[in-house]
Amino acid sequence: KYERCIVTRNKARLVAQGCTQEEGIDYDEVFAPVARIEAIRIEEEVYVCQPLGFEDHAYPDKVYKVEKALYGLHQAPRAWYETLAKYLLDNGFHRAKIDQTLFIKRQKKDILLVQVYVDDIIFGFTKNELCTEFELLMHEKF
Repeated sequence: KYERCIVTRNKARLVAQGCTQEEGIDYDEVFAPVARIEAIRIEEEVYVCQPLGFEDHAYPDKVYKVEKALYGLHQAPRAWYETLAKYLLDNGFHRAKIDQTLFIKRQKKDILLVQVYVDDIIFGFTKNELCTEFELLMHEKF
């Protein structure tokens, strides 16, 4: 971030090269939750090479074991969806019967709808307070 043209913090993201994964060897299934028109741990053992520019010269042949779904892995969308779905279900939402990516929370006469679409969340509500509560809920974990 920049404050008065001075870098105050650097930020980097480690990205797995999912394009090098082979189906049946590195992963079994590809998944992306998509709303029907009519809704973050990985299970496999995955290892990645040391990122260019960040190699440990004392151990040049070592690799990193991936502990959570990194951006770029084929497993990442499912891990993200399962993490989000569990969090919503644990916090009073229920899944719609016709669409597994639609989550519903009712409070008396009011309703909050949360639609998961790949890596986006679309939501609607009948009362502004539900929107504020949902924003706070999401910030607690994510």
